[in-house]
Amino acid sequence: MVDSPAPERKRALGIFLLVAGALGLLAAFELSLEKVLTLADPSHVPSCNVGVLVGCSTNLASWQGSVFGFPNPFIGMMAWPVVITIAVALISGVRFPRWIWIGLNIGVFGALIFVGWLIAQSVYVLDVLCPWCMLTWAVTIPTFWAVTLDNLREGRIPASTRVRRLAGAWFGWITVITLVCYVVVILLAQVQMNAIPRVLLDLQHAFG
Repeated sequence: MVDSPAPERKRALGIFLLVAGALGLLAAFELSLEKVLTLADPSHVPSCNVGVLVGCSTNLASWQGSVFGFPNPFIGMMAWPVVITIAVALISGVRFPRWIWIGLNIGVFGALIFVGWLIAQSVYVLDVLCPWCMLTWAVTIPTFWAVTLDNLREGRIPASTRVRRLAGAWFGWITVITLVCYVVVILLAQVQMNAIPRVLLDLQHAFG
């Protein structure tokens, strides 16, 4: 089965995935670079260390930062180029078979689960917010919703007509859905870490 959504719809999705993929790759590159620099020089202070609450060192040095035996950002260095490639192809008018869309959906679902776990670890265990990690979280969440809702509305994921209509309607609300997800994360961080005043204090010390 080959997908055949309206060309403008494909291009819009492609542009979104291109931006999200580029931001995700930037975050993965910066974290990978800081990890390599830290390994080469243990006294190196990552540029993303803003203060006590906002920084990368704690995450990069923790076991949570290397769950599979190598730094987590290396996963992003491998995965986000795939998203970017698909995005460029969509913008160019390429039509993908169903299995590629399903594979992409499985990938972004796995990324969402992993990101959710990392958020919990940062908030409830490490007590630190990594700027580049947060950028990864910020682009992974809407990427999951965009790919999943598009697959549902186009019938690539088997679903009833009603579900497909709902997915089509909800697709236009991805921004709102994403903002709600962000608010949930912010509230969890505020309740557990008293994050907002601590972040503001870190920023004041760093740039004040």
